[in-house]
Amino acid sequence: MPRLLVADDDNEIRELLEFDLSHSGYSVDIAKDGEEALQKALINSYDLILLDVMMPKMNGFDVCKHIRKAKPQVPILMLTAKGTITDKTQGFDSGADDYIVKPFDIQEVLLRVRALVRRHQPIEKKSTSQEILNVGDIELFPDSLETEIKGKRIKLTPTEFEILYCLMQHFNNAVTLAVLLNEVWGYNSDDDVRMLRVHVGGLRQKIEENPKVPGYLHTVTNVGYKLTPFGDDNN
Repeated sequence: MPRLLVADDDNEIRELLEFDLSHSGYSVDIAKDGEEALQKALINSYDLILLDVMMPKMNGFDVCKHIRKAKPQVPILMLTAKGTITDKTQGFDSGADDYIVKPFDIQEVLLRVRALVRRHQPIEKKSTSQEILNVGDIELFPDSLETEIKGKRIKLTPTEFEILYCLMQHFNNAVTLAVLLNEVWGYNSDDDVRMLRVHVGGLRQKIEENPKVPGYLHTVTNVGYKLTPFGDDNN
């Protein structure tokens, strides 16, 4: 049974999530503030953490950063009333994998939880086999969620790892937005294209010498993205 942590200072929301997630086959721990969430996240092993942003004692962004440093592989889903693109970008920069704005549809939460838990399993499976992927200049290390490009080791979030992994399977070919959403999140929604683009932007910041003129991760207009493994295609 997958084990989840739900951190929210709103009693009604916390109880709703605990009830629905428990009845959907998950083991659920709860936290009522940021400090309690961080303590439980560091002590226990979770398949997913649902994290509110506006919490007492420590906000969700800071909690997310601490968790991501200590446990880079655990998926984190932010649940918050702060829904601007700036807020979402801050959440992703903190290490979140997905973002749902309150008020939310509980069925959408369950869908995203299932997708993130499903993604967590392949990462652990690759880790146990110590698989290392190599395409051109790019090496991918699933056990540590890192990539190495021309001798430089780069830490990735689970979502950045999955995006790069997907593009490496189709290197030198355009991958559509729909394919990326399906392979990375497990579903395809037009509403999440902006979320995908934010993650791609964060990935470019890490792997490109000049993110504004990418050498590896290219936008293919009206299609999606393409990975050039030797960084020699700036078209």
